[in-house]
Amino acid sequence: MVLHKKDIALNNIFYPSKKPSKKLMTVLHGRGDSSKGFTWLPQFMDMDEMNYLLLDAPYEYFGGNSWYDLPPNQLIGIAHSSSLLADIFDELFEEEFDASESFLFGFSQGSLLTFEFGARYEKQFSGYMAISGYIYDPELLLKEMNPKLKDANWLCTHGREDEVLPYDVSKAQVETLQSNGFNITFKSYDKTHTIIEDELEMLKRWVGDKL
Repeated sequence: MVLHKKDIALNNIFYPSKKPSKKLMTVLHGRGDSSKGFTWLPQFMDMDEMNYLLLDAPYEYFGGNSWYDLPPNQLIGIAHSSSLLADIFDELFEEEFDASESFLFGFSQGSLLTFEFGARYEKQFSGYMAISGYIYDPELLLKEMNPKLKDANWLCTHGREDEVLPYDVSKAQVETLQSNGFNITFKSYDKTHTIIEDELEMLKRWVGDKL
């Protein structure tokens, strides 16, 4: 049975934990995809105490969804999507789930939102996973972020052969954050703009360590 959180601002797919828990992993997909693109993730992670919320981005995009417009028109969408995410997490973390036991997982556009929203949000997640994305404006992010989150658990991965978002650009952006005290683990892989098995196994271990 496919479940949904009916009282939040975005369409979604929800997988409840097998054991009662306030742990939540929220997944933000990439451009043109949807929550359906990550329905395999809960089974792969295989964590009985984890709830999973797969969100649909708010804008339609060629049969899928998008969190923001193509360059150079990203900013309005980033701001709108970040506002929606703040409203959703304010509600979810009021009673049902615990931010300190929860994770934010983003791929491509979702990776950008993991940084742009996640680093500005008032509450600290147990971990942030930014996969094959980039940062809209690292210098502005450093000025506007919640300073307490510099010491949070951040993990960023990228493919050396990424044909959509150049590896060197994303790596340099992460290094800008790192040089300003941002606690980010950066891992590179021999991959294109996708997620590969070795990377997933590493992500699973990383989440397990944080739990």
